[in-house]
Amino acid sequence: MRIDRFLKVSRIIKRRTIAKEMADQGRIKVNDKTIKSSTKVQIGDILEVSFGNRTIKARILNLLETTKKSEAQDLYELVD
Repeated sequence: MRIDRFLKVSRIIKRRTIAKEMADQGRIKVNDKTIKSSTKVQIGDILEVSFGNRTIKARILNLLETTKKSEAQDLYELVD
């Protein structure tokens, strides 16, 4: 699954276009590598998303094409 799609489905970022822009600006890392929006992610990958002065670090637990809002947080776990 593409990183921009995963970020939208997991609701870490609300819109896929915003996720794409953030990735293209270098504000998203997967396994400590800056990536493009078309990068494929897999279960077990570590994401690092920078929102201004705040950074979220999360491990991918599951990949689903669609999900309900209540199930979105089951796709990842926050990592320190």
